[in-house]
Amino acid sequence: MKIEEAKIVFMGNPEFAIPALEKIHQAFGICLVVTNPDKPAGRGLKPTPTPVKIKATELNIPVLQPDKLKDSTFCERIKEISPDIIVVIAFKILPPEVFTSARIASFNVHPSLLPKYRGPAPINWQIINGEKTTGLTTFVLQEQVDAGNILLQWEYPIPEGFTAGDLHDFLAPLAGDIAVETCKILLKGNYTLRKQDEQSATKAPKIFPHQCQINWEQNCVALRNFIHGVSPNPGAWTILDGKRFKIYRCSYEIKQHTTPFGKAIIDSGKMQFPCLDGYIIPLEIQIEGKKVMKIDDFLRGYRP
Repeated sequence: MKIEEAKIVFMGNPEFAIPALEKIHQAFGICLVVTNPDKPAGRGLKPTPTPVKIKATELNIPVLQPDKLKDSTFCERIKEISPDIIVVIAFKILPPEVFTSARIASFNVHPSLLPKYRGPAPINWQIINGEKTTGLTTFVLQEQVDAGNILLQWEYPIPEGFTAGDLHDFLAPLAGDIAVETCKILLKGNYTLRKQDEQSATKAPKIFPHQCQINWEQNCVALRNFIHGVSPNPGAWTILDGKRFKIYRCSYEIKQHTTPFGKAIIDSGKMQFPCLDGYIIPLEIQIEGKKVMKIDDFLRGYRP
């Protein structure tokens, strides 16, 4: 078939999926976008669309927002379109009756080197675990989550000091590139599927705010990785003056000491928290009820 005649359905929700949406639409055209229903947000609880819906509307692409993916009306709508390819990025788990509707294949773009870090939070866990390399994997959808046969896999080094937010922003445009390339090889038919090694599979479960209180009885590197791994969301936190104190970015100093773990020390315009083998030095923080700020700005107005 002619590539320019391909019918492609795109499914996704957050900011991470937007570069792929834009690049696929520019390369082939997207006939339909599927995303979550608008949700109440903000103080006024105003119905708010997903970032993907906002971008799709700007691009004049039709949008479908099913409440349930197993709804017969939605499934029939996808079958009526009879897409050649369904592209899924940061979306829900599709039922078989949906992902088997694609004439050629339905594929997902996942921000890890599968089979490592299967699940909803691969970017976070790669930073938490101190990985030195990351990557993007496209794979054919099947019923087992993140376990389908691999189409393409691209690998990249993780720069020193990256937070999960940094890695997210680094990978998002590249996810668009690998999505376009995957569409090309599927439409041309020149690809080989590779099975995932189940013995090497690891999980990347969702991380919740209550799991992000900092345990200062750990070494500097593990703490830095944890703080950066949950930055900016949900955000690592400790208690300072009775308030929740989030640390989004930090450095560290390995040094012997006898100071109680986690007791904030402020001296010569610098804040540091003692841990197992040294000190964590906050660089970007947020005190409860205030905006995110650099530590220097915080300390200028801080009165213990």
